[in-house]
Amino acid sequence: MKHSFVPTGVCSKLIDLDIEDGVVRKIVFHGGCSGNLQGIAALVEGQRVEDVKKRLKGINCGGKGTSCPDQLAKAIEAAIDAG
Repeated sequence: MKHSFVPTGVCSKLIDLDIEDGVVRKIVFHGGCSGNLQGIAALVEGQRVEDVKKRLKGINCGGKGTSCPDQLAKAIEAAIDAG
């Protein structure tokens, strides 16, 4: 299942993700801190969505109340809800 998510409160402008059989297959962040976001994508690809959500949800960046990892967790939730 391919899904696009528009994050809020972070530098990244779009998150494209592909989830298959409950596993994150591909993540692409558009905008934001390229090296860090490529690293996050490489670390979570191949992981189960529930594990990724649990690890990343609630991470705060600079007092913003959210972060790109937190927004990725929200993107995964939105993709699952969209079914």
